[in-house]
Amino acid sequence: MQELTIFYDGTCPLCVKEMAALTKRDNSNRILIVDIYSEEFGRYPEIDPNKANLILHALDMHGNLLLGLDVTYNAWRLVGMGWLYAPLRWPVVRPVADKLYLAFAKNRYRISHLLTGKSRCESGVCRR
Repeated sequence: MQELTIFYDGTCPLCVKEMAALTKRDNSNRILIVDIYSEEFGRYPEIDPNKANLILHALDMHGNLLLGLDVTYNAWRLVGMGWLYAPLRWPVVRPVADKLYLAFAKNRYRISHLLTGKSRCESGVCRR
């Protein structure tokens, strides 16, 4: 049974890379990854596609909505790497980290281009 369902932008090269890295470490299949541009996404009418395109969304096993870095932290925690992201959830760091995350999310295609040479995945080229 999945403990977390993550809704991510499958056209974003960095997003695809992170989901692939996460999936590789998820040996117990605790996380379900859903591309917001896939047919599978249609099974989740409770997730607004426009909002999910602006900020990472996830549903936990109880149906609670998680956003942004809360998704990232919880996902990596489930695969034993939460310690890496835990400082981003500390009360003193959290507000700054969340603002930086929103700036990243808004500019993810430009940042992806700078880091990977591709601003968007096309024709399934950088899918997992």
